[in-house]
Amino acid sequence: MIERHTLSVLVEDKPGVLARVSGLFSRRGFNIVSLAVGPTEHAGVSRMTIVVEVDDFPLEQVTKQLNKLIHVIKIVELEPAASVQREVLLVKVRADPAVRSQVLEIVNLFRARAVDVTPEAVTIEATGTAEKIGALLKNLEPYGIREMVQSGTIAVGRGPRSITATAVR
Repeated sequence: MIERHTLSVLVEDKPGVLARVSGLFSRRGFNIVSLAVGPTEHAGVSRMTIVVEVDDFPLEQVTKQLNKLIHVIKIVELEPAASVQREVLLVKVRADPAVRSQVLEIVNLFRARAVDVTPEAVTIEATGTAEKIGALLKNLEPYGIREMVQSGTIAVGRGPRSITATAVR
């Protein structure tokens, strides 16, 4: 059965690492649903958060092959219940004066923020789970979405443990 898996991959911050990691998935025919890369609290180490839909067994094979890549430091699968997972959304919505108050009411309901307001549009910033972001977009669609950009999932395990604490010294 195909399931959604979130992998947290610590890598050395070197040229070509992202291409090698994503290439490993594409060569196996796996579609990466979401990919976010950024620095960690350790200089020279980046964290990739990769969301992929795949069977459990092929994922185990890919994880073993990822571990063999020279610049990969550590891989952890983050279970939804044991991690905090968020996405960021910027969306520009048509909002002339006649409907602006309705749009801003939706923004407040979802604990989002209006970050830019012009006579014809409102740009909204929202952070949350994929489900929350999807629900916000569904509520804003009737007003006319002019433009949007959505980050991939970023995630960190719950509690005091850190995957970088034991992997990076």
